[in-house]
Amino acid sequence: MTEIDVHFNAPDKVHHACRLLRKAVVAAGAKVAVAGDRATLDSLDASLWQFSATDFIAHCRGDADAEVLARSPVVLLDGPSQGAPSHRQVLVNLGCELPTGFERFERLIDVVGTDEAERQSGRQRWRHYAERGYAITRHDIGGGGR
Repeated sequence: MTEIDVHFNAPDKVHHACRLLRKAVVAAGAKVAVAGDRATLDSLDASLWQFSATDFIAHCRGDADAEVLARSPVVLLDGPSQGAPSHRQVLVNLGCELPTGFERFERLIDVVGTDEAERQSGRQRWRHYAERGYAITRHDIGGGGR
């Protein structure tokens, strides 16, 4: 069963995702998919090029050629039509929707921002996971404890 971590109160979801991806890829060697809306993924794509002076996190979009997808440790998926690559261990959700195919991953990291609309959609996803028996680990990123 998929292990689920919810990181909530993230003041900057893109920056937090960069940190998560660096840890997952550089430290653990994981293959990661990132789900979200196009604007968020555009921002993440740009940030991954500039995030660290010492690390580079290779990544591509979900519509890249099969060879590029196979070689990239991180794949950015901006819609359910792209589906989840089968060779990925971790799914990071930056979107407000329930990520399609999350149950095929070993681990889901669901990142929730600080605005009320995001918090509300995060609560709905939490309910969805809990009602289906997934164990959920919570991480208060902002420390605000609202």
